[in-house]
Amino acid sequence: MAKRLRSTAGWLRWLTPGLEIKRWLLLLMLAELVLVLGAAYALKELYQTATLPYQFYYITLQFWPYWARATVFGILGVGLLAFSYLKLTQSVLGPFLPGTNMGSIVEVIHAFRLRGRGPRIVAIGGGTGMSALLRGLKTYTSNLSAILTVADDGGSSGRLRDEYRVLPPGDFRQCLIALADAEPLMKQLFDHRFTEGSLNGHSFGNLFIMAMADVTGNFEHALRESGKVLAVKGT
Repeated sequence: MAKRLRSTAGWLRWLTPGLEIKRWLLLLMLAELVLVLGAAYALKELYQTATLPYQFYYITLQFWPYWARATVFGILGVGLLAFSYLKLTQSVLGPFLPGTNMGSIVEVIHAFRLRGRGPRIVAIGGGTGMSALLRGLKTYTSNLSAILTVADDGGSSGRLRDEYRVLPPGDFRQCLIALADAEPLMKQLFDHRFTEGSLNGHSFGNLFIMAMADVTGNFEHALRESGKVLAVKGT
């Protein structure tokens, strides 16, 4: 019983205001109604002018009264329509949201719409405090912009700045991780530091940004493209 109630609540979440789904669903239903009306006119003309096999008498349930036939075909049509919508949604969104069910899909859409309407915020600063601030703000809005100070001169960032004459990537790396969609795994990966060989002390994230800068030919473009790779929320 509890599982059925949760399933019903999940379906009702699709009607939550602000998802921008109901208007298009109503338009789709109107289009289907117009299509069915056109098909009904065509079938009526065919039925009145053409000689149909006797099997149509049973297929169209003509041995029942009109109201019973309308009820049966109406229920069958609504059921097939709802089932097809469900499977279509799963097929279209499944590759983008692996391992999710219908309830989690509507939650993702709701969170996306809610963050898109969030306030426009510009954060200015640097260090670990900036990444912590962005990590908290991204749950409320995706209209984020970060302006970073580039005073980091130690560790891997300092070495890369001296060797390649570029902005130290450490703070940029932390902010990209904080705004990333798949943050926990990306944080572990981008914060991973090598402990042997010529890469000793370098973090993977810093090397990734440097490699992207070498590919794009520009450090700013590298940050922009890295944001696309990580699906960051903000700029």
